[in-house]
Amino acid sequence: MIQEPSRHVPVLTEADVVVVGGGTTGPIAAIAAARRGSKVVLIERFGSLGGILTLGLNTKPSGALIGGIPLEIWNLARAAGGAGDDYMATTKTGGVRIASPTDPEIMKMLLTRLCVEAGVQILFETFVSSPHVEDGTVKGVFVESKAGRQFVAAKVLIDCSADADMAAKAGAPFVMGSGDAEARMQPVSMYFIMKNVDLVRLADWARDCDDVPARAIPGDREGLAYGLWLTGFNGMLRRFQDETGVKLQRDNITLKTADGQMYVNATRVLGVNVFSPAEFTGAILECYRQIEGVCRFLRERVPGFEEARLGQVSPILGVRETRHIEGEYTLTGADSRGETHFEDSIGADASALDIHDPKGGDVDFQSMPPYEIPYRCLLPRKVEQLLVAGRCISADHDAHARSRNMPACMATGQAAGVAAAIAVETGVSVRKVPVVQVQQALQALGMPLFARDVPQR
Repeated sequence: MIQEPSRHVPVLTEADVVVVGGGTTGPIAAIAAARRGSKVVLIERFGSLGGILTLGLNTKPSGALIGGIPLEIWNLARAAGGAGDDYMATTKTGGVRIASPTDPEIMKMLLTRLCVEAGVQILFETFVSSPHVEDGTVKGVFVESKAGRQFVAAKVLIDCSADADMAAKAGAPFVMGSGDAEARMQPVSMYFIMKNVDLVRLADWARDCDDVPARAIPGDREGLAYGLWLTGFNGMLRRFQDETGVKLQRDNITLKTADGQMYVNATRVLGVNVFSPAEFTGAILECYRQIEGVCRFLRERVPGFEEARLGQVSPILGVRETRHIEGEYTLTGADSRGETHFEDSIGADASALDIHDPKGGDVDFQSMPPYEIPYRCLLPRKVEQLLVAGRCISADHDAHARSRNMPACMATGQAAGVAAAIAVETGVSVRKVPVVQVQQALQALGMPLFARDVPQR
């Protein structure tokens, strides 16, 4: 141990609402709060917004966007040529409605513009080291940047860090992964892009391939730019590994297009403690190794990839699961299957069930009925003036297979932003905000609150 000397920390700024994390969830929360007139500061450790959606090259929500600010943003992306139409993907268990992938560069610009237009103050390249808590109430956050250590005061803090970093450091209880002694968590992975893929040849081949059971293949050439989605290749991967000695870690591959480029989801590292810098780095190195092997497989075995080359590798690791806060209510697997109605629901979600087995094995991706997310899942126990949104809300390991997906993360971000702004407006704590008032504001944004309200299409 080393003793760090105490020091006086300058106050950088004061805000009504501070949002930590500018990934998929944080910008939605910031926009929602700022549009209601709150002074909002959004703090992001990288130099652009969108997180795994943009930097991570994920590009596509695993489900439909059914209303509110998320649907508004996707419609704006479509108008700018940065997204296509929703499509129905055929899987082994039926059809899944999926929002079109987006061009990550267009989405970076769009999220930033909407934040600025709403009056959000963005702090890029700024790391939030810890929250400041007095008598159990969050008062702001300490940040580190090129300017050194500074403080940002807040009336309400929204933790959109994905890993519940602020909630955990503030003393809120949480569980890791499955919450049992094994603490099972879905594996990490890393997206990459293949360039010079012959999409027409690939689509024609895939239509008649039994080894690609999950698919969305547009009938026209124009639709291939944003509408080609293929999952499978299991048998081909086994034969490739047996014949070449190349060892990969995943049983299947998912391919999808955005702006005519091919995005590949094909890597996997199990049992990574992402809070260990050494293990985190090791996972990145292993993903790099796997990417080289997958590129070889695609070029040698899949029609349309003969002239393809590696175009881009995500600069960030895709982490699916870590902490789940213990909130006023914990969403269960049964809840996420649409079996429960919540009077305090702040958003219905139509995401697919998307499970990457913590012990390896194939990916379970299937359609399910819409379900509801109660406001209580955003409220950590034991800490005041703190809301949590995104994949680290209060949900168990089974429910997380749906609530971790982008549509749900966006919905909880939107609700957290609205609730935080209303708390500031009315002078009450976020725990005592009238949920009916939050729901009315969300409905005014066009967000379906209950499963019965989800459009059937």
